[in-house]
Amino acid sequence: MNNNIESFGYLGYQFQLKLIGQFIYDKTFADTIIYSIEAKYFDNQYFRLIMANVKNYYERYESTPTFEALRQVIKLDTSDEITQQYVEEIIVELESINHADTKFIQEKSIEFCKQQELKKAIMSCSEILDKGDIDNYHECEEMLRKALSVGQDRDDGIDVFDNIENVLSEEFRSPIATGIKGLDELMEGGLSKGELGMVIAPLGVGKTTFMTKVANEAYNRGKTILQIVFEDHPKVLQRKHFSCWTGVPLNELEDRRDEVIQYLESKQHNKDKGKLIIKRMTGENVTISKIRQLIRKHIAKGVKLDMIILDYIDCVVPDSQYKDQWVAEGYIMRQFENLISEFDVVGWVATQGNRSSINATTVTTDMMGGSIKKAQIGHFILSIAKDLQQKESGRANLAVIKSRFGRDGVVFENIKFDNATIVIDTDDMEELDWLSHEDRQRERQETRNRDLARETFKELNTSNKVETEKPEYISNTADNDMSQFTKKIEEKDEDLPF
Repeated sequence: MNNNIESFGYLGYQFQLKLIGQFIYDKTFADTIIYSIEAKYFDNQYFRLIMANVKNYYERYESTPTFEALRQVIKLDTSDEITQQYVEEIIVELESINHADTKFIQEKSIEFCKQQELKKAIMSCSEILDKGDIDNYHECEEMLRKALSVGQDRDDGIDVFDNIENVLSEEFRSPIATGIKGLDELMEGGLSKGELGMVIAPLGVGKTTFMTKVANEAYNRGKTILQIVFEDHPKVLQRKHFSCWTGVPLNELEDRRDEVIQYLESKQHNKDKGKLIIKRMTGENVTISKIRQLIRKHIAKGVKLDMIILDYIDCVVPDSQYKDQWVAEGYIMRQFENLISEFDVVGWVATQGNRSSINATTVTTDMMGGSIKKAQIGHFILSIAKDLQQKESGRANLAVIKSRFGRDGVVFENIKFDNATIVIDTDDMEELDWLSHEDRQRERQETRNRDLARETFKELNTSNKVETEKPEYISNTADNDMSQFTKKIEEKDEDLPF
């Protein structure tokens, strides 16, 4: 192929027509090349218009359009009747297209797109090298890797009867436990490699506490963990792990220094230990590509990771610009899912709750900050909620919102959740389904309302007796005397107006 070719024009009208058809007919092919192909690669203005709308549709709905949907988006994109007529004629051609040379069409288009991506990558690398920008040399490797991987991630699937014995094996998942008994039982042992867990919680409730507990337990089981943070200093995380191991509260670590050091030294020399790496990533341009580069550096040092914890994913930015922030957040989450699959590790991410989650007794997915696409991609979703009383007493409500491998819709009510000692314990609490939890919350609220009403009426009645001791006043107000309500309250009369 001539390196100066900038479009599919040299391959002719029919090739370009059939290539557009592949985006409608072959969704797997579309997934592999949609981000590499550009409308400008077509030499026909109507092909360019169609391709631009196919890409926009894919970015919004994560799927290519049907022919009918394509007709509708074109009508919305242009009001020019002549353009609509030409595009309609092309769509009619696409609907009756011959698929005999599909393999040739796909191979040639992938080859062309790969060449274009390589050219762009080489130009970008040249700019980095010319500037002597040492800190960004790793980006050259990532750009070249992405260019060379165009069209290589196709998966044609498996036969349903493949490897039956392995599929039915009890050990097909090999999960890593969280160390939280009730949760592990619900998760069939924890998350397995390639699975992605997400924690939703409002600010200050305990996302980092949960992530630290999970990392700590994995280390205790001989696993190697990379715990990535954006806001906490690594020393803060170290102290949390020390409290988790020793049971010494964070504010007592200094006073009990000798005791803590003695325990940690014995822990450090355990020959069955794994490795727990804490990495704080700073700056406003942390991408999944940079995280991938960090992982490769550890692999180059002989470190094989079992788990990656990202606290939290809202701090990661996309590799390229997106008009729609929600689409960008979904893209980042999908990238992280692909990353944990690529390196065969367990993945945990945290995300912030929105304002409505702050005072909620149970956090649901509609209380998650940002794009709902994050929840759509996550394999297991857990939320943490605390009211003021629970914050003071070191307790919380944990809710399992989604699980692809176990039961969900379960709430662990008022469990022990101590941020000071990094203890999360479900042993002494009741496990409820979602409806039972909501019924109980409703009953508690009704009880609180009745208690408040009783106190209010008692106070009013006391005030009434003090200020209305005159016989004539009592006589005139006998029908409305507050003492009647007081008597009903004391007798727990069901006819009370509250």
